[in-house]
Amino acid sequence: MTPFTAPDPKATLHRYLRIQRDQLIAKLDGLDERDVRWPMTPTGTNLLGLVKHVASVQLDYFGEVFGRPSGRTLPWFADDAEPNADMWATAEETREEILDLHSFSAAHSDATIDALDLTAVGAVPWWPEARRQVTLHQILVHMTVETARHAGHADIVREMIDGRAGNDDGNLPDRTSAQWTAHRERIEDAARKAR
Repeated sequence: MTPFTAPDPKATLHRYLRIQRDQLIAKLDGLDERDVRWPMTPTGTNLLGLVKHVASVQLDYFGEVFGRPSGRTLPWFADDAEPNADMWATAEETREEILDLHSFSAAHSDATIDALDLTAVGAVPWWPEARRQVTLHQILVHMTVETARHAGHADIVREMIDGRAGNDDGNLPDRTSAQWTAHRERIEDAARKAR
């Protein structure tokens, strides 16, 4: 029997971050320009905006925080930008530009992750002074959680658009439309009875 060798913690965290990035981007597959931009919640949550947001904050957390600026200016983070400008795409911003930003952001972040040890220290200038000093380990966890959170939002938004749900990893049962309808009716019935 081969002895167990614990995986490298940085490689493990990085792998999970990459998985979440891929799952977020995959939610745009097969949708037209309107659908990737359409606000699906009262607060305007939309697929392309989620990608734009994650790409943007990832650049700051793995760039500015560790003194590794990307050289890319993000106008939606300017002091005079409107609130939440990073959460939606203007008509002039193309899907390709935002996907390019996401790829650039991932590559820049990956370079930081590869170059530094988990114990490398950085500073998050937009966090309160008491919590401002961080390690790469902390930021890797933070951005993996942030990306997973928004990938989950994207999963629900995509299901609302065209019914496509999950990420083809076997975690969602394979059911017909009729079976999903019956499942939902059962949950609705339980909710009615519970009140």
